Amino acid sequence: MTMDNTPTVAAIWALAGLPEAALAELALTGHDPAVPSSFAVGTAAQASMAAAALAAAELGHARGAPRQRVAVDMAHAAVECTGWFSLDGQAPDLWDAFSGLYRCADGHVRLHANFAHHREGALRLLGLEPATAQRSDAERALLGWRALDFEQATAERGLVATALRSFAQWDATPQAQAVAAQPLLTLTRIGDAPPLALAPLAADAPPLDGVRVLDLTRILAGPVGGRALAALGADVLLVNSPNLPNIAAIADTSQGKRSALVDLRTDAGRAQLSALVRQAHVFSQGYRPGGLAALGYGPEALAALRPGLVCVSLTAYGAQGPWAARRGFDSLLQTAMGFNHAEGEAAGDGKPRPMPMQILDEATGFLMAFGAAAALWRQQREGGSWHVQVSLAQTAHWLRGLGRIAGGLQAPMPDRAPFLETSASGFGLLSAVRPAMRLGRATVGYRHASMPPGSHPPAWT
Repeated sequence: MTMDNTPTVAAIWALAGLPEAALAELALTGHDPAVPSSFAVGTAAQASMAAAALAAAELGHARGAPRQRVAVDMAHAAVECTGWFSLDGQAPDLWDAFSGLYRCADGHVRLHANFAHHREGALRLLGLEPATAQRSDAERALLGWRALDFEQATAERGLVATALRSFAQWDATPQAQAVAAQPLLTLTRIGDAPPLALAPLAADAPPLDGVRVLDLTRILAGPVGGRALAALGADVLLVNSPNLPNIAAIADTSQGKRSALVDLRTDAGRAQLSALVRQAHVFSQGYRPGGLAALGYGPEALAALRPGLVCVSLTAYGAQGPWAARRGFDSLLQTAMGFNHAEGEAAGDGKPRPMPMQILDEATGFLMAFGAAAALWRQQREGGSWHVQVSLAQTAHWLRGLGRIAGGLQAPMPDRAPFLETSASGFGLLSAVRPAMRLGRATVGYRHASMPPGSHPPAWT
């Protein structure tokens, strides 16, 4: 059985004003349930990837290459979105011992403790000493808190935790109403500029060949977006801060990229970044709202520095509403926005449970790649500088709108083995899922091995 998800891609496509004729090139195979979930997780994975690949191919067409087939198999896409990888034969544990769902006096909260400062801040809020606390101590302490009170207390301290809500409870919040009023993503022209020079493209060349992307993202959604652009041929330079931590998944999400360190707290670092921006086509960032703007790298300032630039901004809860400035991660949004509760209801036992992968991160990453390629297409035709805005919450709202899958939780996880490839990396021997995006002529893949931050100079090749 195959589902035709072309209409789902077409709805994304229309948001960017791209030519409808390109949709005839889609070849989408497979059907939900692709993984054990009551949500259309497979559709979200397939449609976001297909939109990204098709937009890149359409940009290639604008540069002189004939249109080409864009194929995505749903099972492959779903496996890629699990984010599974191993290093030297060992799959790393991606979750801190204190991360997860906890009972409170009147419900549940989810903690995200993968970064030390978030973990230590939450433990101190609970009256615990981070150096000696055990998870059981946190479990006992949280029984004395109301869920919404703990959520608010962590937000006020710049920490990350959310209360478990049902869909009805989420829908009643002002933030839910703000998210529901926004489209899945936005492309906004923010300045005047002539079309940036992009060389004509050979028929069999990767569609983003010659496109220079600055990737200032760290956690998962943004790095996935940058990796997708690299797989489609872009020259992606990952720019990390030497002062900020990363997660283990950087070994997987750095495939295809070069990786440099730049300290934006110094004059020299800001000079380095400004020099890179002046030759870039895309600037992608997922810092907390306002963080880069305070350093002089907000979208309008970037457009003034590099007229014609495409800026891609990722937030957790969107650019509007009372939670617009809050930090957030996929697992926390699944809890806050009703997905954990809904999966428990679908299972019949009422036990809250997460979706089988961080699909909000993964799909948002591919939507970032779509937005970047689509805005570049617009820039080539119309000129101007552009700002693409995406958020985990808007992706979650979209996923919910794709409907529920009866009996979906009984589906097995697909076998990942047919989709794995192994390569040398700067982190060790990396086994990871190869890209599910396929093009009719050009090869989709990674030109550069995954390397640790600082392995390359902060310069374009």
